[in-house]
Amino acid sequence: MFDIERIKEIIPHRNPFLLVDRILEINEGKRAVGIKNVTINEPYFLGHFPDYPVMPGVLIVEALAQVGGVAMSNVESNNHKIGLLTGIDNCRFKRQVKPGDQLLLVFDVIRIKGQIVKGKGVATVNNELVCECEIMFAFSSI
Repeated sequence: MFDIERIKEIIPHRNPFLLVDRILEINEGKRAVGIKNVTINEPYFLGHFPDYPVMPGVLIVEALAQVGGVAMSNVESNNHKIGLLTGIDNCRFKRQVKPGDQLLLVFDVIRIKGQIVKGKGVATVNNELVCECEIMFAFSSI
């Protein structure tokens, strides 16, 4: 299990764009499971939407991609590189995410080809499906 300090050692994201609070499980190069505690203090709730706060779907996908970055971070060929989003396929949203929810974020690697990684991301709240998608990213030298 990785806490926020360990996550910050692995991926370059920082507040307010670090969207993973804890890693619960990691199988390097294959799978990672993380959580995001959604609070009313998130800066995006000021405008999305002031009277009906809902976490933007694009940020749910980004949180899944960050968990994917953690899964791939210790693969030898990715040391000292940054993962850049290259594609999102078959993305569907099934439930709104609101302050007080805890997102469970699962990223399973489907394929690795050179520096390109494709994986399936699934986000749930209380065992209810929130989002599922396929995410591709490429590792690039910093």
